[in-house]
Amino acid sequence: MQGLLEGKVAVITGAGSGVGRAAVKLWAEHGAKIIAADINLPSAEESVQLAGAQQGQIKAVQCNVADPDSVDAAVALAVATFGRLDVIYNNAGITVNPVPGVGLRKLVDLPHDEMRKVEEVNINGVVFGAQAAIRQFDKQGGGGAIVNTASVAGMIGYGGVLYGATKGAVIALTRTLAIEVADKGIRVNSVCPAGMLTHYSGMDPDSENKDKILEGMGKAHPLGKAIDPADTAAAAMFLVSDLASNITGVSLPVDGGLTAGRKVGG
Repeated sequence: MQGLLEGKVAVITGAGSGVGRAAVKLWAEHGAKIIAADINLPSAEESVQLAGAQQGQIKAVQCNVADPDSVDAAVALAVATFGRLDVIYNNAGITVNPVPGVGLRKLVDLPHDEMRKVEEVNINGVVFGAQAAIRQFDKQGGGGAIVNTASVAGMIGYGGVLYGATKGAVIALTRTLAIEVADKGIRVNSVCPAGMLTHYSGMDPDSENKDKILEGMGKAHPLGKAIDPADTAAAAMFLVSDLASNITGVSLPVDGGLTAGRKVGG
């Protein structure tokens, strides 16, 4: 189905790679007008080019989601460029860098400055995005949709303690904020991907070992394959579309069955 987001104006954070880049490409195909926001402006600009959208349909902007003024500016740019805001996708996120050849570091080994950075991006970045969007939605008379990228790591013990804690916070925020703004007609949901090969998973999607990494990720999921960033972008698109007009407060796993359980026997 084409045109699922026709006429909608969206801000997508973390738009320079991974799920954000996939969302820019997919949402543009479905008619959205997009502010592609990323702390790395050249990466956001590359996403715009790769999307191959119509002239003026997407605009890249540098945005640090840990800075509320920067997030406010991205929303203001959407309004100045396209006249309104209908959707914010709080997608930007980071994780603790793993130890090469070893894997995830334990909580007791994490330096405080690195912990603080992950918390500021993964939690405050969602909070600031939601605040900016709600203020604009109010100016427009209500309505609008917020979607956040959480993770299955916020639902089960998976992917590192600190990262899981921040994504669990996003899931809790999604539920409680959905109730708080329901009377304004604003919907709030999140997507919860499992193992994906992205730059922010601490692995290089361009690595010569890509196929081996993807195979290993796939073994963790009952459906037998790693999650593609486009899978997550598609789930987020559904949640902000009119098809989900009566869905709010949901955290939707995009996990190949990982959180459903494990198969018993042959």
